[in-house]
Amino acid sequence: MTKKILVLCTGNSCRSQIAEGYLRYFADNKADVYSAGVETHGVNLKAIATMQEDDIDISNHTSNNIDEYRNIDFDFVITVCDNAKERCPYFPTKAKKFHQNFQDPGKATGTDEEIFVEFRKVRQLIKEYCRQFVTDNL
Repeated sequence: MTKKILVLCTGNSCRSQIAEGYLRYFADNKADVYSAGVETHGVNLKAIATMQEDDIDISNHTSNNIDEYRNIDFDFVITVCDNAKERCPYFPTKAKKFHQNFQDPGKATGTDEEIFVEFRKVRQLIKEYCRQFVTDNL
């Protein structure tokens, strides 16, 4: 049976979108992957560009609010930032919960190149986390 995974972040614009892309890639057909935020900020264009560098297209992802998924019985819920873990509204679920705080590349400052360096660094950390998550749990 296909597992259902929800990735949660604050605004569902960077980290959770990147994680959704990698979890879909690594899980292949073993999981349905969703991402959401406690708020919605739209999908960050630099997150899309950074993922395209690794041949993963998240350009058609949408920024979703956690409330949209209240009726889905998730197997796993992964929070990818401390803020989402603290602010995540409780909803009844049998889901196993996981947490890994990743720095928000959307808050990076500097030149475009310096900002992309941050996005790539966070992308790589999320990629490794997702690869390991799929190996350990699916």
